[in-house]
Amino acid sequence: MIKRINKNENRLKRHRRVRKKISGTPERPRLNVFKSNKNIYAQIIDDSTGNTLVSSSTLQKPLKEELESTSTKDAAKAVGLDIGKKALDKGINQVVFDRGGYLYTGQVKELADGAREAGLKF
Repeated sequence: MIKRINKNENRLKRHRRVRKKISGTPERPRLNVFKSNKNIYAQIIDDSTGNTLVSSSTLQKPLKEELESTSTKDAAKAVGLDIGKKALDKGINQVVFDRGGYLYTGQVKELADGAREAGLKF
């Protein structure tokens, strides 16, 4: 019998492996990315206290209204720009990028590029 590859299970394994090495501090919090089939989400997290400092996603009204589709690279770039602006407003300049086990292409890359354009340093 042919076994079907569970892509999400493999992604979670990669994510756990990376998270052993990456941790957000108060000086450099972690920028986490999560993708679903329809939306993309980003959070900046301080792992020492377990608090989410800033978050953004394609579900937020201002972003959702200006986007044609919430599952494209353009949407990911808009989320990156939004989270970058919010982070700078809170005084966060540097972050550690956590791609969540996803490959660094497509939407994940565009989100990171958008955050860099907004002024965040990785």
